[in-house]
Formats: sequence, C-alpha cells, structure tokens
Amino acid sequence: MEITNSKACFVRLWQQLEQTRQLCESRYKRYCIRRICRCWWPDATDDFICAVCQLCGQQGYDLLPPPALHPRPHRELLRALVAVRLGIGMRAIHLRELDAAYSEAFPHSTPLNVRKQRRGFP
Repeated sequence: MEITNSKACFVRLWQQLEQTRQLCESRYKRYCIRRICRCWWPDATDDFICAVCQLCGQQGYDLLPPPALHPRPHRELLRALVAVRLGIGMRAIHLRELDAAYSEAFPHSTPLNVRKQRRGFP
C-alpha cells in the first residue's frame, strides 16, 4: 500500500480501516492496531508496530471501536501510521485533509473538528 500525506490517500486509509474492521468481524478476529498493521503490511515488524503504538498512545492489542462511531482513536492511529511509514513527525501530517477525508469516507457521520476555533490569549 502506497502511503502519502494527501487527502486522496487519507480517504483510502479511512475506507481501508472500515474494510479491515468488517474482515476481522467476519473472521472473529480481534480488531486492534497489531491486526491492522499485519493485514495492511504482512512484512510489518514488531519495531514498526511498537513505533506506531507509541506515537498514537494506544496499546497494540487493545480493541478499537468502529471508525464511524468513534473516530478519535483511529485519527491518531492514521497519523501515527503515516508518520512512521513516511519517516516524518506527527506535526507534519495535514490534519485538515485527514479530517476532510473522514467526512468523505463516512458522509453520514459527524465530521471531525467542526467549528473548532482558536482561543485568543488576552
């Protein structure tokens, strides 16, 4: 799977997350970060998975909720996957494009970061 820091790639990743969830559910497998990494990249090493888990702040075997219902853990997971795969920092990920891609992949769910405003310091 080719990973880039673009909206088209993020849409594909969000859709792939849902497909992987359905695949795991149909095979009665655990839907976790380790399973996602192993499904997407069969040659994924433990070091790669540990780096992703460390960046997203989750454990490798923790169950993940469906991405359409609880997108926050998946957002951090995708940020970490792209950062580790491309060798860039977490801050270099285009968050607006990632959030817009979520709205495109799941059109009937609540968009991420709607009307988020910055707080001004007095």
